[in-house]
Amino acid sequence: MSRALEVAGRLANDAAEVITATAGREHHSGAAHKANPFDWVTDTDRTLERHTRRVLAAEFPGVPVVGEEYGADPDAHRAPYRWVVDPVDGTANYVAGFPWCAYSLALVDASGPVVGVIADPSRAQIYAAARGRGVRANGVPVRVVPRPPAGGLICAELGPDRTASFTRHATAAHAGIRSLGSSALAVTQVALGHAVAAVLEGYREWDVAGAACLAVEAGAVIVDGNGCPDPLPTDAMIVAVPGALDAVLAWWRASEV
Repeated sequence: MSRALEVAGRLANDAAEVITATAGREHHSGAAHKANPFDWVTDTDRTLERHTRRVLAAEFPGVPVVGEEYGADPDAHRAPYRWVVDPVDGTANYVAGFPWCAYSLALVDASGPVVGVIADPSRAQIYAAARGRGVRANGVPVRVVPRPPAGGLICAELGPDRTASFTRHATAAHAGIRSLGSSALAVTQVALGHAVAAVLEGYREWDVAGAACLAVEAGAVIVDGNGCPDPLPTDAMIVAVPGALDAVLAWWRASEV
């Protein structure tokens, strides 16, 4: 685990340097669309994922990788361990030069994330966690504080049909909603204590695996859309500090469409 954490941290530092040097500069070159005009992929996405895969193959031969740009290695989800990487989470923000994008890397086993590292280049921060070892932000330990949601911020990455209803319930209870455009950083804000909760739908494993490790190790709670504890849900994810989950889950259920 120590070696995995060290290698992941090194890769996150590499990614932070590249993202910092290139953010906002690929709008007219090196960027292309995937499924639609807002679904961006850039040379940076591809380069960072290739670099990550090369280093991991050398350092951890036989451990498969799942990545946003190049997919999953054969039998990755049946292997005892797998690496999960999103080279630039929040690519639309990155392309526009908006300061909410991240590099995310996690080592995952059958019980969920074992190691998680998030690079937050715009804030010059590397967040790292390992199972049973807590969270550090640039080397400083981090732990969430229990609190109710009133007066706090909730990071919501939701579809348009659900956003309006969820926002009405949250604001009626005096909580604020923020949409960052990066699932990894949305969950990370809970782990850091900046937000009381994050509510997500329509994400993929690589978007959230690294940040989920941070959240659990910081003392936050993760449940799926039905309210069942799950370290890495696949349908919907609610991450909350203790004391906020019940209310946020109630707003989620009340906003079902």
